[in-house]
Amino acid sequence: MRYLDPKADLTFKRVFGEHPDIVISFLNALLPLKEDEQIVEIEYLSPEMIPENPLNKYSIVDVRCKDNFDRQFIVEMQMAWFSEFKQRVLLNASKAYVRQIGKGDDYKLLKPVYSLNLIDEVFEPDLKGYYHHYRFVHVEHSDKVIDGLQLVFIELPKFKLQNLNDKKMRTLWLRFLTEINQKTREVSEELLAVPEVKKAVNRLQEGAFSDAELAGYEKFWDAVSIERTIRRGREESIEKGIAEGIEKGREEGIEKGREEGREEGAKEKQIEIARNLKAASIPYETICQTTGLSLEEVKKY
Repeated sequence: MRYLDPKADLTFKRVFGEHPDIVISFLNALLPLKEDEQIVEIEYLSPEMIPENPLNKYSIVDVRCKDNFDRQFIVEMQMAWFSEFKQRVLLNASKAYVRQIGKGDDYKLLKPVYSLNLIDEVFEPDLKGYYHHYRFVHVEHSDKVIDGLQLVFIELPKFKLQNLNDKKMRTLWLRFLTEINQKTREVSEELLAVPEVKKAVNRLQEGAFSDAELAGYEKFWDAVSIERTIRRGREESIEKGIAEGIEKGREEGIEKGREEGREEGAKEKQIEIARNLKAASIPYETICQTTGLSLEEVKKY
């Protein structure tokens, strides 16, 4: 059996954007929801995040839905990290939040918005964990929280299976995203033992896609490969430029130090000569002409 990678645009939307039972299981596993906050029903919403001002750009997210309590959930699969991505995520979540009510409506009608973002790159190298949860918390009293927006970022490359016996749904869904690709021929029994995950796996079978869809799938990965190659080349050029700059600065610093050392040594020699001439009662004017020192320097030394 041949499978496609679930992280591609086509496959991710096919799996999580068309099957409520799958996305419910996925969201319950990966979002910071308490036991009594679990999602039981969802309704898909338009993935287009259209701005109030039609002149502004709009975003298209991978999956957007709401549950029976009107909480909204935005899901994005991002292959490459870019510096403005967090701001884009915050903007989209904010749009979804403020558009819940119209002018004059009661603020109590506002429901939480959760944004789940899966990134196939490491963007927080200084942090050990792969799971990053953001919310509005009092700086000094973390138990004081303003409900409304919650943002979750997951660095997929950092996820490593620690225990083969780990049957937690979060672990199984992350394994689904990180273990299955075009090289996969057999899927782990642990994944197939969960009905929702098994259903998601079956949706990845290559035979379930048309020739046109497969061509689009290949084009997607070509674009990802080109983008990563360009970015890697840019990063290597920057690193090389920095290294060359440091080396050049080091060499210039050494040469400057040598020059200053030579000048300082010559000055010391002239001072020594001046002292000897002064001891021999040679006139100051003659000492200045002989050493090149100023009258003030001759008197000083």
